[in-house]
Amino acid sequence: MSDAFTERLRLIRFRRKREHIRFRDELRIIPKWLIVLCLLLYILALFIGVGVNQHGFETNGSIFPGDESLRHQPELSFLGLGGVITIGAIALSILFFSLGYVYRDAKRRGMNPGLWTLLVLLLSGGYFFIGFIIYLLVREPLPFTCPECSATVNARFNFCPNCKCNLHPACPQCQREVSDTDKFCPYCATDLAQPKPAPQE
Repeated sequence: MSDAFTERLRLIRFRRKREHIRFRDELRIIPKWLIVLCLLLYILALFIGVGVNQHGFETNGSIFPGDESLRHQPELSFLGLGGVITIGAIALSILFFSLGYVYRDAKRRGMNPGLWTLLVLLLSGGYFFIGFIIYLLVREPLPFTCPECSATVNARFNFCPNCKCNLHPACPQCQREVSDTDKFCPYCATDLAQPKPAPQE
């Protein structure tokens, strides 16, 4: 991993500290139509699965899970089929919800939503959602409000384009970004206390 990429990740993590994210609020990003769609698909899958299994019992055809001893215990067959369909629906819903979340979240962070959604899709499933984990690690910080003029600015900006306010103060010694509340630089221990300006006569 290059030093530039490592520094970029450090900077992203540092600037994301100002975010106050709650899990409940993040769940609201998932489109409601996607939740309804997954629920309807689940009900449809149950309806089709039960119908096909019922037809197998009535015509002496194949039944779930293929064990002929269950022909005299149809309730166990239908219960097992419902469980398999439910587990599959949960797995697919998690995938769809993660894609919907990534698209909406990348859009509000000023990233390319289509590209990131495609990347998460390609690296999900057989890779145990590694794409979603990568996205959470490298996503840009959320835009925030300038403390001087209250304009909404991109988290990548060092200065507000509206009032030139220094949004990310840096240590005068090592030039690395520091927090507004830091009294000393966490990297080189430089005193960050600014001398008070002399009163004007």
